[in-house]
Amino acid sequence: MTTPDVPASRIPEAVHRRRWAILGVLMLSLLIVVLDNSILNVAIKTISTPAPTGLGATQSELEWAINAYTLVFAGLLFTAGLIGDRVGRKKVLLGGLVVFGVGSALAAESGSPAQLIAFRALMALGAAFVMPATLSVLMNVFEREEQPKAIGIWAGGVGLAIAIGPITGGLLLDHFWWGSVFLINVPIVLLALALMVWLVPDSRDPHPGRLDPVGVVLSVVGLVLLVYGIIKGGELADFTDATVLATIASGLVVLAAFVVFEKRSDHPSLDVTYFKNKVFSAAMSAIALVFFALMGVTFFAVFYTQSVRGYSPLQSGLLMLPLAAAQMIFAPRARLLVDRFGNKATTTAGLVVIAATLAAFAGFEADTPIWVLEVVFFLMGTGMAHIMTPTSVVIMQALPREKAGSASALSNTFRQVGGALGIAVLGSVLSTAYRNGIEGKLGLLPPGLRDTAGESIEATLGVAAKLGPRGKALVDPANEAFLHAMHVTALCGTGVAVLGAIVVAVFLPGKASTPQQGKEEPELVAAVE
Repeated sequence: MTTPDVPASRIPEAVHRRRWAILGVLMLSLLIVVLDNSILNVAIKTISTPAPTGLGATQSELEWAINAYTLVFAGLLFTAGLIGDRVGRKKVLLGGLVVFGVGSALAAESGSPAQLIAFRALMALGAAFVMPATLSVLMNVFEREEQPKAIGIWAGGVGLAIAIGPITGGLLLDHFWWGSVFLINVPIVLLALALMVWLVPDSRDPHPGRLDPVGVVLSVVGLVLLVYGIIKGGELADFTDATVLATIASGLVVLAAFVVFEKRSDHPSLDVTYFKNKVFSAAMSAIALVFFALMGVTFFAVFYTQSVRGYSPLQSGLLMLPLAAAQMIFAPRARLLVDRFGNKATTTAGLVVIAATLAAFAGFEADTPIWVLEVVFFLMGTGMAHIMTPTSVVIMQALPREKAGSASALSNTFRQVGGALGIAVLGSVLSTAYRNGIEGKLGLLPPGLRDTAGESIEATLGVAAKLGPRGKALVDPANEAFLHAMHVTALCGTGVAVLGAIVVAVFLPGKASTPQQGKEEPELVAAVE
């Protein structure tokens, strides 16, 4: 009968009393990491316009502005977690926030797309140390019975950031220059740092694992080569180009070497034996595939609402509010459906809903009623909420409790990499289909302008604006070419979501195994002691 008292004794009373305030600080730290990406989605059109309004970034440069952040973040997640275990999670959180804040200030003052990409990578370096540390601290300040509730609120913070990001970005872009979407991070970072020093306790693993620098380098190099090859293929509108094929192949070879090295290492950053568990692999695949589809769609949805429909950045941000609102409403309640119908049915249904909403984009035209888009966004958020919660639970239950930190970091990595590849692949499909659709309409332009005008709808409209009255003839063909490209891209995303639905329907368990949880509790207590 003494077991219930053990968890209370391992958390100091002073920490226990301020646990909810600590959770608030952790959510504030998480907020800026997520907020930054959702703000950027609204700003990409502005950044793509020529100076002085924007930076004149091309489609591929925009993709790299997003992917530089995602790839560095995903590649360093495991290393950041190991360093946090070794030197102290609070120290890592503070350091990560400082780097993120400095990167944000520099990104706001970028003078070229190349500088923006570099400073976004610096921001990702800081974010990689923030994300895993927040969850590690949370697990160390809450009792076991309160952890699910705390994690649910923590996850709800992500939905909040997704909701306020586009609106904040839109408000800033309506009143200030594009760099303000990055500068807004600095005061939030300063507030989070002050509260963290005051409230958050430090903790570390008494038996930390060794770092794995070779594994980290191989994973980052492999991912960068792979995504660069895909983006280059879309930019050239030719995936059979020798350079493109060589780059993609090199990326796959390096990633294969990473897997082999990790398998043989006695201190791997990624334990590849986890993937022998089919349930674990299916849940990871679902997370990667849903973010692959959704990040790609978010990328083209901004151009649809702003370039084709003519909405301002703020209006575009408000249009995406139903997607975030649905996540905030349903994510905490998804467990109720899992309890009633099981993980398999809930997650499969979520992916089917995602597939249906992506297919709906294939029917959108320039005059589609905007309420239809709002309904589609709401359903998309609902589907996503019923995928993320069940798969997160499955991932945590599929591995021993002492591996919970690794499982959490791995799911974050798959989410980020899936999103990066989604932007790269679906962005490339969009770029290729658009170029093929608009090329025949650019014959009247000087040869030097044709290549530039064919890169994206923003590039075409930019050239049209410079030509004055003569350029008006390009606007309708540009919209038509973009809509066709969006339809093709949406159908590709639909196929990916359907593939995910098949994977989870075959491999995910129907019901959670509650007896096993009960068995593991004494092991957890013993590990804590």
